[in-house]
Amino acid sequence: VQLQASGGGLVQAGGSLRLSCAASGRTFSRYGWFRQAPGREREFVAAISWSTFITYYSDSTKGRFAISGDNAKNTVYLQMDSLKPEDTAVYYCATGDKSYYPITGRSGYDYWGQGTQVTVSS
Repeated sequence: VQLQASGGGLVQAGGSLRLSCAASGRTFSRYGWFRQAPGREREFVAAISWSTFITYYSDSTKGRFAISGDNAKNTVYLQMDSLKPEDTAVYYCATGDKSYYPITGRSGYDYWGQGTQVTVSS
């Protein structure tokens, strides 16, 4: 399984970016986005159940970010609006089938992409 994340870049505060994560191989039951800023733990951003398309968000991204998926392309997207400097981080996509772990936790995922840098300037 390979996950290829793309779409990161430099944007001014208040701007938008759309991240994509293309997965090769079979589909899994959940896809998620996490991020890691320098000196900080990797944290949950958003997730989607591939069977129900129910979405989950962290408190800091709810209302500004939107996760979606394209089943035919086996691709998950993260639309990020109203970006803030504190959103600056490397963003990672992840997937897996560990339904016995919370979808919002890192333990719930088996495979991780390489990460894409998002930088928001003030």
